[in-house]
Amino acid sequence: MTDLQPVVIIAGPTASGKTALALDVAREFSGTVINADSMQVYRELRVLTARPRPADEAAVPHRLFGVLAASEACSAGRWLKMAAAEIEAARGAGRLPVVVGGTGLYLKALIEGLAEVPEIPAAVNAEVWRRFDRIGGEAFRAELAERDPEAAAKLPVGDSQRLKRAMAVVEATGRPLAEWHRRQSEAPWVAARFGVVALMPPREALYAAAEARFIEMMASGALDEAKALVALGLDPELPSMKALGVPELSRHLAGEISLAGAVAAAQQATRNFAKRQLTWLRNQLAPDHVIEALYGPAHRAQALAWVRRFIG
Repeated sequence: MTDLQPVVIIAGPTASGKTALALDVAREFSGTVINADSMQVYRELRVLTARPRPADEAAVPHRLFGVLAASEACSAGRWLKMAAAEIEAARGAGRLPVVVGGTGLYLKALIEGLAEVPEIPAAVNAEVWRRFDRIGGEAFRAELAERDPEAAAKLPVGDSQRLKRAMAVVEATGRPLAEWHRRQSEAPWVAARFGVVALMPPREALYAAAEARFIEMMASGALDEAKALVALGLDPELPSMKALGVPELSRHLAGEISLAGAVAAAQQATRNFAKRQLTWLRNQLAPDHVIEALYGPAHRAQALAWVRRFIG
């Protein structure tokens, strides 16, 4: 194990300061910042997903930010393949891979591995989506129960994205999704020493930071970004259409609620999301170094000292 090369993972809830910490680590140790946020992969969502500023992206190499169109769905498996390639590319360039994000499923897949479900043909996906729209969630889940009882029992009618995914997998492969997961290799896809730094600030401080950041997003063009996204006429079930702030601002643009109401609803959604992220981090991740505060200049020296010890 000692000859494995290091990969630094920076995890934390939204608005906790992950971007700033990743930038500090990458600058100090000649790193490449690799995105592990499921929404920052979409190019149309720079403002609403709080992607790194262009100046920061120019300061050190940044990868997997804004690389997919909002019309695409990015799964953990798809991200893992892209991330593995970027980690190898960073190593080839003599740089330290610095993976940063708050999408727990992505981080878990990187550290522990993921069952490699075969690529589902686009025609199968399209037919599954059409059938769902035609017969509705209740009937669709009843059909899924005949093909994949385990998935149907676990998934509520409202979780259309995962219901469709489960049906597409069983139709394309003849095997239910859980069977593919059970076939998961014990070894992770990326051979590495993973060092995990987790930001776990107090909830009230985190909520205040998240609310303030959304106000900053609005001042930076979040409404125009949401308007441009809505104009694409995408399926509302796509992941990009569920990014924090998009459903709420979309309702305002449709004349359903006021702008102030949309902002307040988006702030509440962000608080709820941050709470779920903190819960996941505490229960699912075993960090090597924890910063129990919003990241700032006062934490820089301690964080860099830990990274220096980790990479040897």
